[in-house]
Amino acid sequence: MNEHLRPLLLACAGAGVLSIGGLAWLARDLVASPGNAGGRPSLLDILEEVRQARPLQEKPRRPAPSPPEQSRWLTPLAGRCPAPDPALVQRMQALAATLEQRRMRVRIDPSNYGQRFRSDTFGNPVDPTPRVVVLHETVFGLRSALNTFVTPHPRDEDQVSYHTLIGERGEIVETVAPEDRAFGAGNSAFDGRWVVTNPRVGGSINNFALHLSLETPVDGEDAEPQHSGYSEAQYDATAVVLADWMRRFPIEPRQITTHRHVDLNGERADPRSFDWARLGLRLQALGIRC
Repeated sequence: MNEHLRPLLLACAGAGVLSIGGLAWLARDLVASPGNAGGRPSLLDILEEVRQARPLQEKPRRPAPSPPEQSRWLTPLAGRCPAPDPALVQRMQALAATLEQRRMRVRIDPSNYGQRFRSDTFGNPVDPTPRVVVLHETVFGLRSALNTFVTPHPRDEDQVSYHTLIGERGEIVETVAPEDRAFGAGNSAFDGRWVVTNPRVGGSINNFALHLSLETPVDGEDAEPQHSGYSEAQYDATAVVLADWMRRFPIEPRQITTHRHVDLNGERADPRSFDWARLGLRLQALGIRC
């Protein structure tokens, strides 16, 4: 035999013996009783325990409370749809075509907005898809609102934001992306629906709402029930933003509502002096209504 091959053959033979010995040990351990080997359980015992082990239990869910009764929302956008003015159609379509160029984005403090939840505080799954638009007004100027949003607010009760602000001259300022959750409404509900994500606040529509706020005219920076109203440029910009959202999400004209309606505490009155007819004509010109 070649002397160079002898060590290799001996090593292989030794490995074979070890393998056979290993298999014998495994077979012995499989059939060994718990009394053997100092009470050590067999592999069969261990496998049986694993097989019979209970699966991890999910955190038990609790039924989410329903919102309190509130008046039904009767949309002012229902009713007849007269033929739109061709000049208005042309203007609105031109504005819609340049929306992305006109939209300004401002980064606000992370304490004033968050991600949309996919489950509530009770462990129930919830749909975060936007399904309602809430109209607001700033009460004070556009700059004042932006200063509030960029300021950190560690306390829940101070946190506030809207997805989009519409300036008096038609400026379109996005402060929260539609995919994220703006803090536009506190204790609120719409169409018998809310989501409880913070028990200290109660239920809210924020998880499935989009919030749009119009800059209040100077004569409306008070608590009076009315003011001089919003500019033509604001109605134009509002309609263009709403049309964009309504094409991106399952939102119909009847799901455009007000902060006054969704607020369950009865403290909100905005947007004051809003002209629904002007908005309706513009949405119709954009092919969204009727």
